[in-house]
Amino acid sequence: MTALKFFEECAEAIADKAEIGRHSADDVFKNRGLTVVPCVNPDGVEIALHGSSAAMKYKKLVDTVCAAANKWQANARGVDINHNFNAGWKALKKRELSLNIKSPSATRFGGTFPESEPETRAVTNLCRKTKFECAIALHSQGREIYCSFGEHTPVKSFRLASALSQVSGYNIAFPEEIATGGGFKDWFIENFKRPALTIEMGLGENPLPLSDFESEYKIMRNMLSLVMLSV
Repeated sequence: MTALKFFEECAEAIADKAEIGRHSADDVFKNRGLTVVPCVNPDGVEIALHGSSAAMKYKKLVDTVCAAANKWQANARGVDINHNFNAGWKALKKRELSLNIKSPSATRFGGTFPESEPETRAVTNLCRKTKFECAIALHSQGREIYCSFGEHTPVKSFRLASALSQVSGYNIAFPEEIATGGGFKDWFIENFKRPALTIEMGLGENPLPLSDFESEYKIMRNMLSLVMLSV
């Protein structure tokens, strides 16, 4: 929703010859493009909002693995998409096993092999084809920015995170051990050696209430506008 609203505002600014972040939209997009993937885990969203029936043929799996389906974060097959990317995969699987995460789960099971899920493959194929200069993953919640992964993290990732922190008040953070590796941001940095950030929007308990959207979006608009002007 956040990404789509920002995309819509950019399109309107171009059509109206208006500004984006105090810069002419024509100038902003003269040598830049913007690609938006509205939702990488539609299964997880639907299950969180509507319960296990939204998993359709995987309803039994969801009911078996997690009775509290509103806490579901994986896709309908019980694979956490943000643990399914091929970045630090072997180390991540060892951490999963140490926590007895061995099979489909509501969260943090990365699958049996990297890119096992169609959602993950769709994103990686898009990135390989398009060769983006920068990638931003929008999550919720925590008002935090994650910007690094391993030795290939470019300096620009840290600089961009610092600038975004200053305009938003969001903290630059580092993930807990089980959340290190396997994510889109991690994969993008490791494969392309280009800046990538994960931004955790909002504060509270997922799913965040819609009533929080407008106030949080004002912050996100500033952040996303800055990203557009920085790459």
